[in-house]
Amino acid sequence: MKNLKQKRILIVRTDRVGDTVMVTAMARELKKTFKDCFVATLTQPNTSVIFQNNPNVDKIITDDLSKETFWEVVKKLRKEKFTDALLVLPTERAAYQLFFAGIRNRVITGTKFYGTITFMKSVSRNNYIPLRHEADYCMDLARKIGVVTDNFQPEIFLSDEEIQEAEKFYASLGIDKNSFRMMLHTGSKNSAPNWSEDKYFELIKNISEKYKNENYVLLLTAFEMSDDLKEKVRSLGNEKIYDVSGKIGNLREFIKVIGRADLMICSSTGPIHLADALDVRCIGIHCHRNVSSATHWGVVNKKSVNLEVSKEYCDANCSADKKVCAFENGLQIEDVINNIDLKLFDRK
Repeated sequence: MKNLKQKRILIVRTDRVGDTVMVTAMARELKKTFKDCFVATLTQPNTSVIFQNNPNVDKIITDDLSKETFWEVVKKLRKEKFTDALLVLPTERAAYQLFFAGIRNRVITGTKFYGTITFMKSVSRNNYIPLRHEADYCMDLARKIGVVTDNFQPEIFLSDEEIQEAEKFYASLGIDKNSFRMMLHTGSKNSAPNWSEDKYFELIKNISEKYKNENYVLLLTAFEMSDDLKEKVRSLGNEKIYDVSGKIGNLREFIKVIGRADLMICSSTGPIHLADALDVRCIGIHCHRNVSSATHWGVVNKKSVNLEVSKEYCDANCSADKKVCAFENGLQIEDVINNIDLKLFDRK
């Protein structure tokens, strides 16, 4: 029987990987604030694995948006007798699910017609002025029900067994624990401005030449890599470069492998946010415009660095409305290489 006095809170975010990572801090801070509370998440099935082994999440509920699961989800939510629901990404589907589930206190981001007619409370992002981090904006919904915190560091947890499984994966490739493990994720699924594959290949060549005498490996992880890029990488003949894009089965497997890396190089997309939450050192590559900037989507953990195109370059080379982006030449390969130096030889 459910404890009627217990605060039972549902966090809802049914979009992509990086977006879902941003609500992991909410679960932690809710647990800190309401000591005996019950915290659950509602996500898409593929992103639900982000919350596995998370001590701050008591239940993981999924909604497969590609199937007719609307009322199935409503029934699951009603059964849990939630007292509060935090709808971080406003969707009409989720808003009505929370309403029909009978959750009395429901908070939505922004003002939507379907939120208004279902009597939801609202948290505004104030047109992103002043601009803050996405995880901080997410935390505003938790603040609405009583959380007081400035800590929005995302977090993902690996079990001891998963750590061992990840090490077995590296060992299967012939990579030992003493090698400095760099990951380069060249894809972004158009979620953020990104370099071309030609420029990433120049970065790979630079790494290959500069660190030829060092004990490192470079893992290429983006399944979007073209055959042309793969062939050019093979032509380097560098046995320290591994294409693992087709060798990692699913998102949780990817999370395990990232968790045992030493450095992630990536644009502002899902894998770098996974690495951030796993407390892995990152070099983030960011556009200057607000929606993609380091201020909004940068890596939070203190051991990492965010590289961002300068305002001066952006103003001079991108369109005024930022719809035409000249990101390709806004940051240089040397900017990344110089920061690899800092990370490679400072392993504290």
